[in-house]
Amino acid sequence: MYVLIGGAGMMGLRLAQALLEMGHTVAVVDTDPIACQYAREKVGVMAFEGSAVSTTVLNEAGIRKADAVAATLSSDAMNLALVTLSKRYGVPMIVVRMSERDFLEPYRIAGASHVISTLDIAITTMVNALEYPEVESMMHFEQGQVEVLKLPVPSDCYIAGRTVAEIAQDPNFPTGSLIIGYQCHVCADLIIPNGNTRLDAGSTILVVTKPGLVRQMIDFMGICSSHRLTLEVSH
Repeated sequence: MYVLIGGAGMMGLRLAQALLEMGHTVAVVDTDPIACQYAREKVGVMAFEGSAVSTTVLNEAGIRKADAVAATLSSDAMNLALVTLSKRYGVPMIVVRMSERDFLEPYRIAGASHVISTLDIAITTMVNALEYPEVESMMHFEQGQVEVLKLPVPSDCYIAGRTVAEIAQDPNFPTGSLIIGYQCHVCADLIIPNGNTRLDAGSTILVVTKPGLVRQMIDFMGICSSHRLTLEVSH
């Protein structure tokens, strides 16, 4: 996949690095010559010096053949212009970073496939860290109607040594929750468990539940905050 990134700031460069490591072809566009040089020499991606909302520069960067565009410029107005141009050039996937929520509807009208509010993500992550310190990481889906929790299984945890089936049959297990992932140790691959999978002490699980059941799930497992590992945050 050919991905064109507007903006070679911290987010743009880190995104470029991540996509490159996944095997994608990546190019960044930025007015800063130093940032472009860094992108070429340190990150290893193509870089085009100039405005990400210049049709001349975008054509030089190959926007007509791009499979996706990521608008990561610091200005919502500039990102909106890039989204509009990308849609005009027929780019099938357009992802944009939003700073001000007032731009949500304009981004959607302009044709953005995905609008990502970095501020909302940061606030939600910090609230979760304060409210649920036992949880290693948490993701929200369907506008917060579903939560996916990454939870440790310490040796003194109630579920340690029990099978998934035994846990699911426990009357105190939060109704509607599911254990969907299991990692026996940090270096192991994540697997999809079945009823016979035994959850060993020191392992990690992924649980799908409802927002109102997060505390109940933590209490059921018997995890205290001292077992929490470093919270994983995606920037």
